[in-house]
Parts: sequence; structure tokens; C-alpha cells
Amino acid sequence: MSKRYFIEIAYQGQNYCGWQVQPNGVTVQSTLTDALSTITQQPIHTIGCGRTDSGVHASQFFVHFDLEGEVPENFLYRINKFLPKDISVFRLIPNVPPDANTRFDATYRAYDYYVHFNKSPFLHQQSFFYPWTPLNLNEMNKAAALLLNYKDFRMFCKSGHSSKTTLCNLYKSEFIYDEAAGKLRFHIAANRFLRGMVRRVMGALLMVGKGKISLAEFKDAMDNKKEQFDSMNVSMPPQGLYLSEVRYPYLDDTDGNRRRDLF
Repeated sequence: MSKRYFIEIAYQGQNYCGWQVQPNGVTVQSTLTDALSTITQQPIHTIGCGRTDSGVHASQFFVHFDLEGEVPENFLYRINKFLPKDISVFRLIPNVPPDANTRFDATYRAYDYYVHFNKSPFLHQQSFFYPWTPLNLNEMNKAAALLLNYKDFRMFCKSGHSSKTTLCNLYKSEFIYDEAAGKLRFHIAANRFLRGMVRRVMGALLMVGKGKISLAEFKDAMDNKKEQFDSMNVSMPPQGLYLSEVRYPYLDDTDGNRRRDLF
């Protein structure tokens, strides 16, 4: 009889064509599935909690799979030894409901987008380098807070999307600035996100910070769902984006829900 397992993983996305299996590219899912199938000696099918795009990272990501019998001894050691250095499995969660689903059961997701202002050879694949005009962080935080008043985010959805609804319940939207280190983090949390939404939200907020969009224009665009407002239709590069937190109603995450911030 098969048993369902959850695993918590993290990965750097720069070497992968996103999470989901692709016909012509290496993905996180295909790499992880191959490793699981090898160490269990069974064909494994994995389901992830989201579908991160090419180059996007995850500091917390959950995957479920079914297995006949128990996992091999020293599972974490063996799977991590088999996986490449940019994918890590942090824990195995064996006692989940038999119909538990990492994708559809998640009730809370959070993303972080990182920006650094001083050139660093160590951050160019993990954060967005912004060396230009100083940003008005006060206006950016006001615009970020405004987002909490809305539920329809169709203007930030990737073109050609297949979402049945563009409604999302936002829980958090804020910037955290480390002035001494010259680093900025945008944190946003919701019950769900549209494809490409976070990078476009960050792009619009950056335009506010640069003075390309006023706070009044930002609010007007949100109020009237101006999908074609060019200054709002900016998608930020993938390397700054991390899926950072996922929650489930049946998972006590006091052990696993620990932040793995870049800085």
C-alpha cells in the first residue's frame, strides 16, 4: 500500500528552467524526481506547492509524493548526497493525510524580492543589482501598503494566463531596508498569486520609487484596473525572487517554518 510523504526543500533557480518538468530543459522537478526514484528504486511522481519560473529561487518549498512502503534509512543524507549543490532537502514529513496535496492545500504563500545597491560578485545571481537613481522608499512603502486594499490583480498577471480568477487575498506587502548594508527586501504574502504577479508588482513599485509613477497614479491604476498602463507593466528579473514561506492547515510548522533569508 502506498503512503504519501511531504518533503521541505530549497533551491537556487539560476541553473534551471523553473520548477515544472519541461520537454527541453533541466528543471528542479525533474532533477528531484530522478533522485527520489533512484534512492527508493521506485518510479516517483512529484507534485510541488508552486510553479516557479526559470531563474526564480525558493527558500521554502514543499513537495509531495507517494511511495510503496517506507522511505529508505538515512533518507535526508542519501537524497542530499545524490542531489546537486543548488537543491537541498531539509526535512521529511511522513504523517500527512493520505489525500494531502502540496499545491492545492496551501493556504498561505509568501515571496521575497531582493535588491542590492552596491555591486557584489556574490549576489548577481541571487539579488537584483540597482545602481541608479536613489529610490523614494517612503513612497514605495505607501504604494505597497495600498495593495492590501485590493483583491483583483489582473493588471499584474502575465499575458496569456489561464487563471480562472484574478482575485487574491493579500496578507502582507512591505519593504524592509538595511541602510547599513545597502540592501532592500520586498515581502508579500497572500492565499494565492497569479503567474508572474510578484515580479510585476515589484516592477510597478520600483517605478513609484524612481518617480516614474506618482502615488496618485498608482492608486488610480489600481482603482480602475488599468491593465495597459505601460509604466505599471514592468516585470523584474527573476534572480531577485524567492518563494519564502508556505503554510498548510494540518502542518505544525514550528520546526520547519524558519526563514532562510539571503541577507
